[in-house]
Amino acid sequence: MDERVPRISSMQKGRITKYQPCPQIHLPDRQWPSRTITTAPTWCSVDLRDGNQALAIPMGIDEKLAMFQLLVQLGFKEIEVGFPSASQIEFDFIRRLIEENHIPEDVTIQVLVQAREELIRRTFESLHGAHRAIVHLYNSTSPLQRRVVFGLDKPEIIAIATRGTQLVKELLPTLPGTEVTFEYSPESFSLTEIEFSLEICEAVVDVWQPTPEHKIILNLPATVEISTPNVHADQIEWFCRHLRNRETAIISLHTHNDRGTGVAATELGLLAGADRVEGTLFGNGERTGNVDIVTLALNMYTQGVDPFLDFSEIDAVRAVYEKCTRLEVPIRQPYAGELVFTAFSGSHQDAINKGMAAQDPEPGALWQIPYLPIDPKDLGRSYEAIIRINSQSGKGGVAYVLESEYGYQLPKAMRIEFGKIINRLADETGEEILNRQILETFEHEYLKPRGPFQILSFRTVQEVDLLNHETVECVARVSHEGQIHELRARGNGPIDAFTRALNQTKLVQFTVRSYSEHALSQGAEARAAAYIEIQNDKGESYFGAATETNIELTSIKALVSAVNRSVRATRKETDSTYDKISV
Repeated sequence: MDERVPRISSMQKGRITKYQPCPQIHLPDRQWPSRTITTAPTWCSVDLRDGNQALAIPMGIDEKLAMFQLLVQLGFKEIEVGFPSASQIEFDFIRRLIEENHIPEDVTIQVLVQAREELIRRTFESLHGAHRAIVHLYNSTSPLQRRVVFGLDKPEIIAIATRGTQLVKELLPTLPGTEVTFEYSPESFSLTEIEFSLEICEAVVDVWQPTPEHKIILNLPATVEISTPNVHADQIEWFCRHLRNRETAIISLHTHNDRGTGVAATELGLLAGADRVEGTLFGNGERTGNVDIVTLALNMYTQGVDPFLDFSEIDAVRAVYEKCTRLEVPIRQPYAGELVFTAFSGSHQDAINKGMAAQDPEPGALWQIPYLPIDPKDLGRSYEAIIRINSQSGKGGVAYVLESEYGYQLPKAMRIEFGKIINRLADETGEEILNRQILETFEHEYLKPRGPFQILSFRTVQEVDLLNHETVECVARVSHEGQIHELRARGNGPIDAFTRALNQTKLVQFTVRSYSEHALSQGAEARAAAYIEIQNDKGESYFGAATETNIELTSIKALVSAVNRSVRATRKETDSTYDKISV
């Protein structure tokens, strides 16, 4: 047995008594399953507080300022900037934002505070001079917190919340010129009896006395995610349906990701009636993190809903985030990860390649590309990284790289041939094959003269007989293993004539099966690419390729390339491609 694997399991088997399922909500006529998200919620970033407290090395003031400016650029209108009563750096950062006029007129800062008198007063001191602010008050409400942490019963927990609310209300005159919105969170809402959550929130509402014009924010945090997303949705819908004077409240979600379903729980919570979402960029937060607002917003975008957040330069967003937080966005993170728009699988590559060719190029046209639910260009990503090559890749991916990066449009059958060459290279190296290596392999295999035949000179003369039939005579000098041969033959075109001339030497016997060409560039000195497939006297097919400014010479060089590849294969001169290219 592997010594790293424990010999005795500590997990319970059979009937699990250590854990119990989350209580279900009785809601037989639930409405959220039949709803659709059609508008974006109000977004509130909590990167600067909830996200920051989860960092091994918290952000300094300069880093927090850079993050704040990024959030503003992305379009956040509500940003939680700190817990000013928790530390001096938190307090100082908020003062710097206000005093140095970093807060745009249309952005509301949010500050977090526990329902304790001295902390509330310190919080108000931090807000002097702000145009608008959300004061976010919270206290823990779950049975476990009531019993283990506070040793208080329900009325005493309610009293903490209402006293804190009353003090916030009394302190409003100390902030002249500041538009204050009040937010209350029954912390651990997800673990609190639903009836008690409603009771304490309504007690707070009774003290605050909101109106439809000046609403209260009731934030219902899944501080610890303990249920499947559908149960969370039931909790939110039940709360919204039973709350008195619902029109005076903004229902806000603050979902954590302990079960790995924070995004799903938030989406279902919005279907259930919530209006607002608190979360972080890329899901940074305690334990497994807060809900990822980037994923949420772009999920909506792919469904045709404007999220009112701009992630059109997602790599730049990721760079600022990683610099400020010292965290790395995983390579498979939805939308932002390095590899999320990359296909290694051969069948995926082939489908993407064909989808790209068929996609309507008109701006705003319906996006329909297999395996790509969003256009990478919408996020500032380029197509060059969509298809990358390893041993799992196929002909479609290799062809896509050659065409999209270097302009080579390989015939379908040639894609199969060259795809096998690249697969062999990937097997030899055991590594991903870079685009540059694909090009070098293509040049080494097809474009660089290797083999017994070398074309030294070539010219053609067109002739017309008495019946007005056009023929072409080719005159060529060819080197075969160092010996010079003067060749001359007639055909219906340059390729046919040169094929007849080579076959007359008896040095090689073949027929031409296919030919294609295309321009590689524009202008007077435009280069062309030609591809020729031949079949040798053993019935085996081989491709050749060449590039030149003279299309006639290009086709002849492509023919020589194919002949040389056929001869080398017959002689089993199958050297390692890996040894011929830079790695």
